[in-house]
Amino acid sequence: MRLFKDLKLSRNKEARTRRTGTTCSGVPSVARPVEWTLSLPGRPSLTVHDNHWENGERDLVLYQPAVVPEMPATLSNLHNRLRSGITGSPGRAESRIMLYPTYVDARGWPRIRKSLTTRELADEVGLRPLRELTGREGVTLEAAFGRPHLPEADLDDPQDETPLQHALFFPAGDGKTPVIAFACFRVVPVLRHIGWLPPAKR
Repeated sequence: MRLFKDLKLSRNKEARTRRTGTTCSGVPSVARPVEWTLSLPGRPSLTVHDNHWENGERDLVLYQPAVVPEMPATLSNLHNRLRSGITGSPGRAESRIMLYPTYVDARGWPRIRKSLTTRELADEVGLRPLRELTGREGVTLEAAFGRPHLPEADLDDPQDETPLQHALFFPAGDGKTPVIAFACFRVVPVLRHIGWLPPAKR
């Protein structure tokens, strides 16, 4: 699957071995990751793990292999950091992933932004990938928490007044949408920062 002009995402069909670790909530558990590969021509491939934990939790992370290929330190610093949890939605049948885009601080470390206006979110990520994500069947972009008086996350007229935390809601059985979202919000901003991808189109 082509995410951008040169960036491709593909699922590895080979089953990964189970591994022990700690979930996003800090619980020791065992996961069997579903592995995905991000590839750019002339660049080392990157591996995303969709971890399904035995205690029911799920998260996504840029997996650090035993030998990390040569790459800018900023991208290397993203490995095994800034996981994205996938959770159920109270009172809804869907799952959700928070859309916290990555930025790079002055010391070259990837960080995340949590509260942005919808216009800021679109500016950082690009309207096209957001529209492609929300164009998938059963997928919606909304305020993560249903507090009163929050504006709608409308991509046709993105508001630029009220910062809020955005989330992508998707069918619980959809294994592809959260991985695409993770690539677009966690990994792609770092690839743009190091010059491996062009800036987001406004």
